[in-house]
Amino acid sequence: VQLVESGGGLVQAGGSLRLSCAASGTTFSINAMGWYRQAPGKQREFVASITYGSGATNYVDSVKGRFTISRDNAKNTIHLQMNSLNHGDTALYYCNARGFGWVTWGQGTQVTVSS
Repeated sequence: VQLVESGGGLVQAGGSLRLSCAASGTTFSINAMGWYRQAPGKQREFVASITYGSGATNYVDSVKGRFTISRDNAKNTIHLQMNSLNHGDTALYYCNARGFGWVTWGQGTQVTVSS
């Protein structure tokens, strides 16, 4: 499975961005996909995830109520709608996909929130 992220950029505090992640390859083997982020000098952290079967979602507390993860199974794509962005959301955002016994990552897309 290969992942390609898009949609990052520069936005003012309070603004919105929508990230997308398109999967290709053996997509039938995907159980779930999600987003992680890594700010400069910090460890990569979980942001949100969604399962391919039930569509169950999970979020880190700091983005609940502001971010929404969704999926388009027909297009093997997930999205992350990010609203009310703040400086703390500035990071390199990575998409990941996982199946039984494997995990793969995209190359990342930069999100920068200016004050």
